[in-house]
Amino acid sequence: MGWLNSNSAAASVYDDPFRRPPPQKTPYFGRKSPLIDMAMLALLLGAIAWLTFMGASAMHYNWQWYRVGRYLWRTVDGQFIPGPILLGLGVTFEITAASIVLTILIGLVTALLRMSNSFSAKFLATVYLEVIRNTPLLVQLYIFYFVVGPIIGIPRFWVGVLCLSFFEGSFASEIIRAGLQSVPRGQYEAANAIGLSRVDRFRFVILPQAIPLILPPMTGTIISLIKNSAIVSVIAIADMTTAALNIISDTFMAFEVWLTVAAIYLAITIPLSVFVSMLENRARKGR
Repeated sequence: MGWLNSNSAAASVYDDPFRRPPPQKTPYFGRKSPLIDMAMLALLLGAIAWLTFMGASAMHYNWQWYRVGRYLWRTVDGQFIPGPILLGLGVTFEITAASIVLTILIGLVTALLRMSNSFSAKFLATVYLEVIRNTPLLVQLYIFYFVVGPIIGIPRFWVGVLCLSFFEGSFASEIIRAGLQSVPRGQYEAANAIGLSRVDRFRFVILPQAIPLILPPMTGTIISLIKNSAIVSVIAIADMTTAALNIISDTFMAFEVWLTVAAIYLAITIPLSVFVSMLENRARKGR
């Protein structure tokens, strides 16, 4: 009887829906072992490195990593002198910062136009979205550079900023619109009931509730903007990609320079990606 009672007590623990079974340790050499995952990742990275090395060997490529440092920075008489890659990175940051501000403004205006009751506003926003999202970014950049820029009379730096802003703004507008529409309809009605104007309603009631939902995907759009900013090199803006092209044309160090530029982009975007994941987890817990 004691044996039956102990079994029944154990069974009641696992049958209780409010109790969780005790955690089980994952075996180190099972199918779900973290060691196996790490070994597979190491094999994949090793295979990529081996393919790169074999491809360079087949081309009889002469690796010159020792020359890369001078194009990043130099120290002369104790003074830090940035190289062309770091100078180009500064221009990339300038383009990105200006584009982020314009992207958010364009996205917000377009989202409000699509949510308005005006047929003309909706039509204008829809045409903008369809044209921008269904044409290549490179073609848009050439149109801005050869058509829009000369008409308005703006330098090539702002041509690149405007092109990136309008392109990424088309995606940001849908993110903002989805965030605004996710706010319960009762919040809009409550703001109207207490006599708030349209601007105050969005400023004090709607936006504070929508921003936590908008921020994670918007950060992903910013990451995309940072990567797409490399395309401005085709109109000779002195960003990091243009600096890399100039260095390669002088030294023929294609492998070293492009791998260095890729590593710099990764060093910028990976922390942002981790930040996006943290925001998404917090937003999911907040719900």
